[in-house]
Amino acid sequence: MATNSVSFFAKKPISCPICDADIYREELRTGRGRLNAGELTEELRRLYIPSEKYGRVNPLVYPVTVCGSCLYAALSEDFESIPPECVRAIEADTETRSEFLHELFGSISFDAPRDDVTGCAAYYLATECYEHFPAETSPTIKRGICMLRAAWICNDLEAQRPGENWAHLANVFYRKARFYYTLAVEREQDGTETISAIRHLGPDLDKNYGYDGVLYIYGLLEYRHGPVGNPDRREEALTEAKRTVARLFGMGKASRSKPSAILDNARALYEEISGELGVKPD
Repeated sequence: MATNSVSFFAKKPISCPICDADIYREELRTGRGRLNAGELTEELRRLYIPSEKYGRVNPLVYPVTVCGSCLYAALSEDFESIPPECVRAIEADTETRSEFLHELFGSISFDAPRDDVTGCAAYYLATECYEHFPAETSPTIKRGICMLRAAWICNDLEAQRPGENWAHLANVFYRKARFYYTLAVEREQDGTETISAIRHLGPDLDKNYGYDGVLYIYGLLEYRHGPVGNPDRREEALTEAKRTVARLFGMGKASRSKPSAILDNARALYEEISGELGVKPD
């Protein structure tokens, strides 16, 4: 493939562990000015500046490997290492995944070069498949990260193609991300599922903000996308989120050593939550 392309397909296929189909994984080329880093958003997403030669490049669409035959999907580092006990359950859900995929995204193919639609769909499929992974593989936080990235891509699609309902789908994925992040933190704290089995907690690809990033995103998603119908539950959830976020910029050397993206954003979020709760920030 020409070197002025954005991505390339591997020459050697891998075998789908569910249906044995051959898959030629697509990889992003990163050199020669394809990725020009821009600002970091409050959601810790790195934006990229389009280049004259390559145009807009979205690295988020490539990390999930998808089998186009059975629609099994997982982050590339997990795709071939699926625990044997998960295979039957994922295989049994193939038709359900196919139906919901078509309902949300229409007719799409994972054999062609990725775009934002197939990239978003890949994260959706991975979220569904991680449901069947065992606790020791940290599936809950992986589902949260997948849903958060899917929401980001939906926002991109809304900007490119307004009026196609991508903003609504982004809100759905944000709410799912909030649910999984909250559940992952709860399970980490009660010992039922660890977060440490995932090497890169992102939430984006360029920098790993680790467990601090998980706690910050949990607080942000609770504030921005948590349920608001029950005022008492809303207050309780925000109070817990505020307490968690406050620990990220507390006193001491450990806090001062944290990345400024975590410290500054956590302080700003703390003040916003305090404002909604009607409490003067400390």
